[in-house]
Amino acid sequence: MRPRTAIPLGILTAGAATTAYAAVVERTRWTLRRFDIPVLAPGSRPLTILHISDLHMTGGQRSKQRWIRRLDRLDPDLVLTTGDNIASQDAVAPTLAALGPLRDRPGAFIFGSNDYYEPRPRNPFRYFFKNRKRKLPSRMLPWEDLRDEMISTGWLDLNNSRGKLLVDGRHVALAGVDDPHLRRDRYQEIAGRPDPHATLALGVTHSPEPRVLDAFAADRYPLILAGHTHGGQLCVPFYGALVTNCDLDTDRVKGLSTHSAGGREAYLHVSAGCGTNRYTPVRFACPPEATLLTLVPRG
Repeated sequence: MRPRTAIPLGILTAGAATTAYAAVVERTRWTLRRFDIPVLAPGSRPLTILHISDLHMTGGQRSKQRWIRRLDRLDPDLVLTTGDNIASQDAVAPTLAALGPLRDRPGAFIFGSNDYYEPRPRNPFRYFFKNRKRKLPSRMLPWEDLRDEMISTGWLDLNNSRGKLLVDGRHVALAGVDDPHLRRDRYQEIAGRPDPHATLALGVTHSPEPRVLDAFAADRYPLILAGHTHGGQLCVPFYGALVTNCDLDTDRVKGLSTHSAGGREAYLHVSAGCGTNRYTPVRFACPPEATLLTLVPRG
């Protein structure tokens, strides 16, 4: 019988400290990102978008709720949420309370898998296998209540839908798909170029699957917004994300980049999101975030 190899105390201590930091400190190190994106016509005044994603809200997450409410102080012209808002049966009221004053502004939303289905424990190593079989949880979440409440204040439901909002006196055309991660996306229902008379056109998706990004870019949407990836959630310092939980490459797992298809190029912003799956409540080298996007004139 081979003798057991003892794990050095220093390694155990470092591992415990890292886990504690990821679960207690970084998971609630709320961060605001800012990007300027040149997509408006020359001479236009700037327009701001507050991009919120992946709240994964559960009852009692007071720190997160307070931080989201304070984002109203940024005075955004438009608010967009890109899915996975709730994560438990009692989460609709806390989510609406968190969005609070932001709901009085022009806004739009789409849903992700955790708006429809309650999360369940999973082996985190499964995310390293692209062809893994996906099983849907059996317990539904009250997504219809959340949808109805968001619509009641004038926000657009962009799940496989198009719409238009008056934002800062300008017409903004929007189109979105339901969650591609669950293959609920029906791009054919929104396909085609956006209204040419609109000041701006935005494409919105929860999971930034390349097939959806291709379609938006080919249809000449200059800016696409997405979430879902959690920025990798557990990242390696000075290296970055190891997984994206979708078919997007890790280089674009969060932040601002570009996407080309059909001879057209669009800006892509992927939010690293504000929350985590409640069964893996840790983040490392990837703090929770929301983003203020300032759209400015081209050139």
